[in-house]
Amino acid sequence: MAKEEIAAPQDNVKPLNYREQFQVGSMLISPCEAASKASLSCLSRNDYDRDACQAYFQAYRDCKAAWLQQRRDDRKAGRPSS
Repeated sequence: MAKEEIAAPQDNVKPLNYREQFQVGSMLISPCEAASKASLSCLSRNDYDRDACQAYFQAYRDCKAAWLQQRRDDRKAGRPSS
């Protein structure tokens, strides 16, 4: 069985447009879902060796920080956040 290929960590640093993501009727929406899934896939492929997946974890943290900063900036500017 071939192992599933996952994207490189740097491919998931930029979050998706969260306004588009929140148009779906779910409470569990995250523009950084791809980065999250990539980090979990990395853990699974490497027998949960966290040291082997640090780049994926950092990509998720960077994506999440960019997403939260964008939401803060939008609220300060009076733009709708959803």
